[in-house]
Amino acid sequence: MIILLSPSKSLDYSETKIKDSTLPLFQEEALEIVNVLQKKSNSALKKLMKVSDKIAKENNQRYKDFSPKYTEDNSKQAILAFKGDVYTGMNNDTMSKADLKFAQKHVRILSGLYGILKPLDLMQPYRLEMGTKLPIKKTKNLYVYWDTKLTDHINEEKPKLIVNLASKEYYRSIKEDQLDAKVLNINFKEFHNGELKFLSFNAKKARGMLTRYIIDNRIKTINKIKGFDTDRYYLDTDNSTEMNLQFVRKFIPV
Repeated sequence: MIILLSPSKSLDYSETKIKDSTLPLFQEEALEIVNVLQKKSNSALKKLMKVSDKIAKENNQRYKDFSPKYTEDNSKQAILAFKGDVYTGMNNDTMSKADLKFAQKHVRILSGLYGILKPLDLMQPYRLEMGTKLPIKKTKNLYVYWDTKLTDHINEEKPKLIVNLASKEYYRSIKEDQLDAKVLNINFKEFHNGELKFLSFNAKKARGMLTRYIIDNRIKTINKIKGFDTDRYYLDTDNSTEMNLQFVRKFIPV
Protein backbone atom coordinates (compact mmCIF):
# COMPACT_ATOMS: atom_id res chain seq x y z
CA MET A 1 0.00 0.00 0.00
CA ILE A 2 1.13 3.52 -0.82
CA ILE A 3 -0.34 6.75 0.58
CA LEU A 4 -0.08 9.79 -1.68
CA LEU A 5 0.22 13.22 -0.04
CA SER A 6 0.70 16.80 -1.23
CA PRO A 7 3.62 18.88 0.04
CA SER A 8 3.09 22.14 1.95
CA LYS A 9 4.21 25.72 1.45
CA SER A 10 5.14 26.11 5.12
CA LEU A 11 8.58 24.73 6.00
CA ASP A 12 10.59 24.21 9.17
CA TYR A 13 14.34 23.83 8.90
CA SER A 14 15.12 23.87 12.60
CA GLU A 15 17.45 21.13 13.86
CA THR A 16 16.10 17.61 14.25
CA LYS A 17 17.41 14.68 16.28
CA ILE A 18 16.50 12.24 13.52
CA LYS A 19 19.64 11.37 11.57
CA ASP A 20 18.33 8.62 9.26
CA SER A 21 17.89 9.93 5.73
CA THR A 22 17.74 8.98 2.06
CA LEU A 23 18.25 10.93 -1.15
CA PRO A 24 15.52 11.99 -3.61
CA LEU A 25 15.02 9.74 -6.61
CA PHE A 26 14.70 12.52 -9.20
CA GLN A 27 17.70 14.67 -8.24
CA GLU A 28 18.71 15.31 -11.85
CA GLU A 29 15.21 16.50 -12.74
CA ALA A 30 15.11 18.76 -9.67
CA LEU A 31 18.41 20.36 -10.72
CA GLU A 32 17.12 20.85 -14.24
CA ILE A 33 14.08 22.70 -12.91
CA VAL A 34 16.19 24.76 -10.49
CA ASN A 35 18.53 25.76 -13.34
CA VAL A 36 15.54 27.30 -15.12
CA LEU A 37 14.31 29.06 -11.98
CA GLN A 38 17.79 30.45 -11.17
CA LYS A 39 17.68 32.53 -14.34
CA LYS A 40 14.49 34.33 -13.31
CA SER A 41 14.37 37.72 -11.59
CA ASN A 42 12.38 38.47 -8.45
CA SER A 43 9.64 40.08 -10.52
CA ALA A 44 9.50 37.14 -12.94
CA LEU A 45 9.19 34.70 -10.04
CA LYS A 46 6.49 36.85 -8.47
CA LYS A 47 4.44 36.71 -11.66
CA LEU A 48 5.11 33.01 -12.29
CA MET A 49 4.31 31.86 -8.77
CA LYS A 50 1.62 34.47 -8.04
CA VAL A 51 3.22 35.43 -4.72
CA SER A 52 4.23 38.57 -2.84
CA ASP A 53 7.51 40.45 -3.34
CA LYS A 54 8.80 39.00 -0.07
CA ILE A 55 8.07 35.38 -1.01
CA ALA A 56 9.47 35.87 -4.51
CA LYS A 57 12.72 37.28 -3.11
CA GLU A 58 12.99 34.48 -0.52
CA ASN A 59 12.59 31.77 -3.13
CA ASN A 60 14.89 33.48 -5.59
CA GLN A 61 17.60 33.17 -2.94
CA ARG A 62 16.63 29.56 -2.24
CA TYR A 63 17.13 28.65 -5.90
CA LYS A 64 20.45 30.51 -6.02
CA ASP A 65 21.61 28.58 -2.93
CA PHE A 66 20.37 25.21 -4.23
CA SER A 67 23.15 22.64 -4.28
CA PRO A 68 23.59 19.29 -6.06
CA LYS A 69 24.92 18.00 -2.73
CA TYR A 70 22.58 17.34 0.19
CA THR A 71 24.01 17.97 3.65
CA GLU A 72 22.75 18.47 7.21
CA ASP A 73 23.30 22.20 6.73
CA ASN A 74 21.26 22.69 3.56
CA SER A 75 18.54 20.03 3.78
CA LYS A 76 16.17 18.13 6.02
CA GLN A 77 13.99 15.01 5.81
CA ALA A 78 10.84 15.88 3.85
CA ILE A 79 8.32 14.61 6.38
CA LEU A 80 9.95 16.73 9.09
CA ALA A 81 10.53 19.82 6.92
CA PHE A 82 6.93 20.25 5.75
CA LYS A 83 4.78 22.13 8.29
CA GLY A 84 1.48 22.83 6.53
CA ASP A 85 -1.98 21.72 7.65
CA VAL A 86 -1.53 18.09 6.52
CA TYR A 87 1.69 17.74 8.50
CA THR A 88 0.25 19.54 11.52
CA GLY A 89 -2.55 16.98 11.48
CA MET A 90 0.02 14.22 11.16
CA ASN A 91 1.92 15.56 14.17
CA ASN A 92 5.07 14.38 12.44
CA ASP A 93 7.48 15.63 15.13
CA THR A 94 6.26 12.91 17.52
CA MET A 95 6.98 9.95 15.26
CA SER A 96 9.26 7.24 16.56
CA LYS A 97 11.97 5.61 14.47
CA ALA A 98 9.63 2.66 13.92
CA ASP A 99 6.88 5.03 12.75
CA LEU A 100 9.24 6.73 10.31
CA LYS A 101 10.39 3.35 9.01
CA PHE A 102 6.78 2.37 8.26
CA ALA A 103 6.11 5.78 6.69
CA GLN A 104 9.24 5.46 4.56
CA LYS A 105 7.85 2.29 3.05
CA HIS A 106 4.25 3.41 2.57
CA VAL A 107 4.09 7.23 2.21
CA ARG A 108 4.96 9.19 -0.94
CA ILE A 109 4.83 12.99 -1.17
CA LEU A 110 4.17 14.44 -4.63
CA SER A 111 6.27 17.52 -5.41
CA GLY A 112 6.49 20.05 -8.22
CA LEU A 113 10.28 20.21 -7.83
CA TYR A 114 11.20 16.70 -6.70
CA GLY A 115 8.45 14.69 -8.38
CA ILE A 116 8.12 12.15 -5.59
CA LEU A 117 9.66 12.28 -2.12
CA LYS A 118 9.90 9.51 0.44
CA PRO A 119 9.46 10.75 4.02
CA LEU A 120 13.16 10.49 4.88
CA ASP A 121 14.41 11.94 1.61
CA LEU A 122 16.58 14.99 2.23
CA MET A 123 14.97 18.09 0.75
CA GLN A 124 16.36 21.56 0.26
CA PRO A 125 13.94 24.43 0.98
CA TYR A 126 11.82 25.40 -2.02
CA ARG A 127 8.43 26.56 -3.14
CA LEU A 128 7.03 25.36 -6.46
CA GLU A 129 3.45 24.25 -6.83
CA MET A 130 2.70 21.46 -9.27
CA GLY A 131 0.25 23.66 -11.16
CA THR A 132 2.90 26.29 -11.96
CA LYS A 133 3.08 27.00 -15.69
CA LEU A 134 6.85 26.72 -15.87
CA PRO A 135 8.30 25.70 -19.25
CA ILE A 136 11.19 23.23 -18.94
CA LYS A 137 12.97 22.52 -22.23
CA LYS A 138 10.17 21.81 -24.69
CA THR A 139 7.46 21.17 -22.07
CA LYS A 140 4.94 23.91 -21.28
CA ASN A 141 4.37 23.12 -17.58
CA LEU A 142 5.30 20.73 -14.77
CA TYR A 143 2.52 18.24 -15.57
CA VAL A 144 3.93 17.80 -19.06
CA TYR A 145 7.49 17.80 -17.75
CA TRP A 146 6.87 14.98 -15.28
CA ASP A 147 4.69 13.17 -17.84
CA THR A 148 4.51 9.49 -16.80
CA LYS A 149 7.66 9.43 -14.64
CA LEU A 150 5.79 9.56 -11.33
CA THR A 151 3.21 6.99 -12.38
CA ASP A 152 5.91 4.68 -13.73
CA HIS A 153 7.84 4.90 -10.48
CA ILE A 154 4.78 4.04 -8.39
CA ASN A 155 4.11 1.06 -10.63
CA GLU A 156 7.71 -0.06 -10.15
CA GLU A 157 7.05 -0.23 -6.39
CA LYS A 158 4.20 -2.68 -7.14
CA PRO A 159 1.65 -1.61 -4.49
CA LYS A 160 -1.69 -3.39 -4.50
CA LEU A 161 -3.49 -0.33 -3.14
CA ILE A 162 -2.97 3.43 -3.45
CA VAL A 163 -4.62 5.66 -0.84
CA ASN A 164 -5.10 9.05 -2.45
CA LEU A 165 -4.83 11.78 0.18
CA ALA A 166 -3.29 14.33 -2.19
CA SER A 167 -5.02 17.46 -3.42
CA LYS A 168 -6.47 17.55 -6.95
CA GLU A 169 -3.60 19.77 -8.10
CA TYR A 170 -1.00 17.20 -7.13
CA TYR A 171 -2.91 14.02 -7.88
CA ARG A 172 -3.32 15.31 -11.43
CA SER A 173 0.41 14.57 -11.90
CA ILE A 174 -0.46 10.87 -11.65
CA LYS A 175 -1.88 9.07 -14.69
CA GLU A 176 -4.54 7.09 -12.88
CA ASP A 177 -5.53 5.09 -15.97
CA GLN A 178 -1.95 3.80 -16.17
CA LEU A 179 -1.68 2.69 -12.54
CA ASP A 180 -1.46 -1.03 -11.91
CA ALA A 181 -2.95 -0.71 -8.41
CA LYS A 182 -6.46 0.08 -7.17
CA VAL A 183 -6.97 3.67 -5.99
CA LEU A 184 -8.88 4.47 -2.81
CA ASN A 185 -10.16 8.06 -2.79
CA ILE A 186 -11.07 9.65 0.53
CA ASN A 187 -13.15 12.73 1.29
CA PHE A 188 -13.66 14.62 4.55
CA LYS A 189 -16.71 16.71 5.45
CA GLU A 190 -18.28 18.27 8.50
CA PHE A 191 -21.39 20.14 9.55
CA HIS A 192 -21.12 23.91 9.18
CA ASN A 193 -24.13 26.18 9.67
CA GLY A 194 -26.37 23.15 9.58
CA GLU A 195 -25.02 21.80 6.28
CA LEU A 196 -22.55 19.05 5.48
CA LYS A 197 -19.62 20.76 3.78
CA PHE A 198 -16.04 20.34 2.65
CA LEU A 199 -13.86 22.78 4.61
CA SER A 200 -10.38 22.93 3.10
CA PHE A 201 -8.41 23.76 6.26
CA ASN A 202 -9.94 20.96 8.34
CA ALA A 203 -9.89 18.49 5.45
CA LYS A 204 -6.13 19.04 5.02
CA LYS A 205 -5.58 18.35 8.72
CA ALA A 206 -7.78 15.27 8.45
CA ARG A 207 -5.61 13.91 5.63
CA GLY A 208 -2.65 14.18 7.97
CA MET A 209 -4.54 12.63 10.88
CA LEU A 210 -5.62 9.67 8.74
CA THR A 211 -2.04 9.22 7.53
CA ARG A 212 -0.86 9.16 11.14
CA TYR A 213 -3.68 6.74 12.06
CA ILE A 214 -2.48 4.38 9.31
CA ILE A 215 1.14 4.72 10.45
CA ASP A 216 0.39 4.25 14.16
CA ASN A 217 -1.73 1.17 13.54
CA ARG A 218 0.46 -0.24 10.72
CA ILE A 219 -2.61 -0.47 8.50
CA LYS A 220 -2.43 -2.06 5.06
CA THR A 221 -6.08 -2.76 4.18
CA ILE A 222 -9.16 -0.70 3.27
CA ASN A 223 -11.25 -2.41 5.93
CA LYS A 224 -8.99 -1.16 8.71
CA ILE A 225 -8.84 2.34 7.24
CA LYS A 226 -12.61 2.46 7.72
CA GLY A 227 -12.02 2.43 11.49
CA PHE A 228 -10.50 5.94 11.42
CA ASP A 229 -12.01 7.87 14.34
CA THR A 230 -9.51 10.60 15.24
CA ASP A 231 -10.92 14.02 16.21
CA ARG A 232 -14.56 12.84 16.06
CA TYR A 233 -14.40 11.57 12.45
CA TYR A 234 -16.47 8.54 11.49
CA LEU A 235 -17.15 6.66 8.27
CA ASP A 236 -20.22 7.95 6.46
CA THR A 237 -21.44 4.59 5.19
CA ASP A 238 -24.40 6.12 3.32
CA ASN A 239 -22.09 8.18 1.12
CA SER A 240 -19.17 5.77 0.78
CA THR A 241 -18.50 3.13 -1.86
CA GLU A 242 -15.90 0.38 -2.13
CA MET A 243 -13.17 2.68 -3.50
CA ASN A 244 -14.51 6.06 -2.36
CA LEU A 245 -14.76 6.64 1.38
CA GLN A 246 -16.28 9.67 3.05
CA PHE A 247 -15.53 10.55 6.65
CA VAL A 248 -17.68 13.06 8.53
CA ARG A 249 -16.68 14.96 11.63
CA LYS A 250 -19.26 14.50 14.36
CA PHE A 251 -20.98 17.76 15.26
CA ILE A 252 -20.94 18.78 18.92
CA PRO A 253 -23.52 21.49 19.75
CA VAL A 254 -22.21 24.44 21.74
